[in-house]
Amino acid sequence: MGEPLEGKVALVTGAARGIGAGIAKRLAMGGAAVALHGLARDLGPRGITVNNIQPGPVDTDGNPADGSFADTLRSLTAIHRFAHTDEIAALVACLESPGAALITGASIKIDGGFAS
Repeated sequence: MGEPLEGKVALVTGAARGIGAGIAKRLAMGGAAVALHGLARDLGPRGITVNNIQPGPVDTDGNPADGSFADTLRSLTAIHRFAHTDEIAALVACLESPGAALITGASIKIDGGFAS
């Protein structure tokens, strides 16, 4: 095995809207889970952690908080709002910090209660 590496991998899975996007999201999440465990085991000895971040509705150009489906999505979350991209980025930053060195192989929902 090569020299130890220091690094982090975060798989951010999600889809924009509609049934096709829902199917794509489910397939992506399932595939990410399979890849996640293998990657965490394979890369862990090299000092690399791998985690799967599962966001709910996020206010983006492709899924705007003022879009035609936004009220429905908002009503499906426990906190009744879309996430902001900086909130997703903050979780990624946390997982990249030294204090998160033992977090690997985890799937973490950051969805405002969307999946609750």
